[in-house]
Amino acid sequence: MRRGAAIAGLLVVAACSGGDDPSTVLSPNEDRQLNRAAEMLDANSVALEDVTDNIGDPRP
Repeated sequence: MRRGAAIAGLLVVAACSGGDDPSTVLSPNEDRQLNRAAEMLDANSVALEDVTDNIGDPRP
């Protein structure tokens, strides 16, 4: 969960950074890495209705 939040945070920072300063623009390699991270995060996502509690019943 924390890793997912960290990746999402990086994506937000990357989306918000940029502009006139060339040091804030993502390189093509950084852009690919962020895209891969986003794909991994999406692939590892679990729908809330699929989450179970300790008893095994779906959460309400």
